[in-house]
Amino acid sequence: MTDIHQDTLERLAGFIREVIGEEWADDIEIVTETSFNNDLELESIEFVSLAEKLQEHYGKRVDFVGWLSGKDINEIIQLTVGDLAEFIVTCLSSGSTA
Repeated sequence: MTDIHQDTLERLAGFIREVIGEEWADDIEIVTETSFNNDLELESIEFVSLAEKLQEHYGKRVDFVGWLSGKDINEIIQLTVGDLAEFIVTCLSSGSTA
């Protein structure tokens, strides 16, 4: 894993913990394989909060909402932290807002 991947994963894990906001969130190991649905049990309102945090931090460089809206329900259910981290790294590396 490259430094940018590791930094992005750590930053993303911090955002997720803030969104969850529960004491137990600090004890969860958030790694690339961690799923938003099965492992973190994020609800839709928490996804919205995560999108807001990403927007605040990355601005238009990372269009999480646009990326997520292009996925079908099964892809969203299977989404992992690693998938999102990879998307962020790709956006930052390409300078795109894809």
